[in-house]
Amino acid sequence: MRRIVLIQPRRDGRVFGKSPGSPYTLMRLASLVPAEIPVEIWDENIRDLDISSLREGDLVGITSMTVTIERAEQMARQAMKQGAGVVVGGVHATLMPEHTATFAHSVMVGEGYFTWQRLIQDFAAEGVKGLQPLYEDLRWADLEGLATITDRVIAMVDESKNYWTPYLEITRGCPRSCTFCTAIRVSGAVMRLRPVEQVVEEIERRGIKRFFLTDDNFGLNFRLHPEYMEQLFKALARLPLHGWTCQAELLVGDYPDLLKLARQAHLDKFFIGFESANPNNRRELGGKAKGNVERYREVIQRVHDAGIGVVGLFVFGFDGDTPQIFQSTYDFMRSSDLDSFSITVLTPYVGTPQRAKWIEENRLLPGVPWSLYDTNHVTYYPAQMTHQQLAQGYDWLS
Repeated sequence: MRRIVLIQPRRDGRVFGKSPGSPYTLMRLASLVPAEIPVEIWDENIRDLDISSLREGDLVGITSMTVTIERAEQMARQAMKQGAGVVVGGVHATLMPEHTATFAHSVMVGEGYFTWQRLIQDFAAEGVKGLQPLYEDLRWADLEGLATITDRVIAMVDESKNYWTPYLEITRGCPRSCTFCTAIRVSGAVMRLRPVEQVVEEIERRGIKRFFLTDDNFGLNFRLHPEYMEQLFKALARLPLHGWTCQAELLVGDYPDLLKLARQAHLDKFFIGFESANPNNRRELGGKAKGNVERYREVIQRVHDAGIGVVGLFVFGFDGDTPQIFQSTYDFMRSSDLDSFSITVLTPYVGTPQRAKWIEENRLLPGVPWSLYDTNHVTYYPAQMTHQQLAQGYDWLS
């Protein structure tokens, strides 16, 4: 084996000289590579990649979401043509392995922390011919000691130079069954927790002062694991952090004592999934939101009382939405004291009940490339408005 090259396809590129967030998954996979094997992380968001330099003896691992899978395919096909071994993993590969298998020697489904090490051994022993078509791990392993980031990788990535916001994981999983979300299908339905001391050790060794949690629903742990959250917040409070943010849901407003501890732990902003201001959509929201705007106002006030900011997350295009949803949501935003908001178009991602339903109803727009599955474009026929009205409403509110 000549080397291992881990690639993240371009999505956002550089913003004012840096990429928005670090390649956290690749950092952890690179840390599992034995010390005697050279490993490189190529992030197309921070530089152009010399794919032509890949050749026989190189093991190339590409991670990809659906929105970047077409670029991943381009790079994978070129690398394979030049003789490199190619494996593709990530969200799209996990949810659509049959498609991914058409342009890779191997597909990694699920979490790769154990299968990745076996794949490395297979390639080291026999090269491309030793690779299996599928490496699958859906056991949702305990997070203790899992893929600790090494000093070699920390130095290689140089987060302070190349990235605005370091990413970090503390918990993984989400039991919420939102019809449009991939989290339960990619990270598992059981919430898993990293040991607090390992979280602290990673923060200190990486030297990060601010971070964004990749956890799909960190806030749900206020209800599921309050003792763990108290321990975590008290430990983070002792660190010289400048601030951090995470994704949450409405129920965090019901735990004032934990909110107080969270603020002492330097948490300065929640991204809360209100999802919709339309109560007719509650069946699709997995139990975490019900379109009750008065409840939304109450939670915003409680979180603000703890000194924490709130960014409201809203999705448009549910079957219960009419063209009036844009004005009513705008009116709520204007009067709600939200610190900021983020809006997206409902997107029928592979592997979700939403997509399966719309395929059955023949409601997917024909000929839409995967690159437009970015939550900013309409990819289907809405139930109570035209797809043009959905796009126009989204653009108006943006």
